[in-house]
Amino acid sequence: MAILAAIVLQVVLPDKLTHDLGPRWLIPAFEGALGVALLIANPWHASESRKLRPVSVGLIAVINAANLIALGALVAALLSGTHAGGRSLVYASVPIWLTNVIVFGLWYWELDRGGPAARLTTAHPPPDFLFPQQSAPGSAPGWTPTFLDYMYTSFTNATAFSPTDTMPLTAWAKLLMMLQSLASLLTVSLVISRAVNILG
Repeated sequence: MAILAAIVLQVVLPDKLTHDLGPRWLIPAFEGALGVALLIANPWHASESRKLRPVSVGLIAVINAANLIALGALVAALLSGTHAGGRSLVYASVPIWLTNVIVFGLWYWELDRGGPAARLTTAHPPPDFLFPQQSAPGSAPGWTPTFLDYMYTSFTNATAFSPTDTMPLTAWAKLLMMLQSLASLLTVSLVISRAVNILG
């Protein structure tokens, strides 16, 4: 559902932000095909083969790359765009920001402790994120994070531009949260500046 939402958000972006990606249907169609292939090969995601994991990670990477390209086009348009086109650019920032939240939620969910399948085993790697339930022993015995927990972490990181209640523990987790905060800060600050100019 999260991948489908990200694809829909990419489809509604204006052409001026997606023309560097080729025909506007190309990337969403490719992402949709990968998503359907993963759903058919592993409908419940309860176990994940080594062959499917690169496809899953690759799908998230494609969505992330497409969103970063759209963000770059938005930044360029906001910095050099005309007053007349400013309002549509401000509206276009919403799908980009929401996709940013979704795609980093997917990253956190897919990579923490080796992925969702590995987290169900007793021999999973050490955690990459410290959730509040894990920092208070005895408060939630047997608790394991769900996708909603990672989406919440992504949303709070994108709005506060820093970790809130969930702390990154490993280098890759810190780097991903840093990249997400930077993208979100860039989007929000430039859009607010442009909106103030439009209102003025």
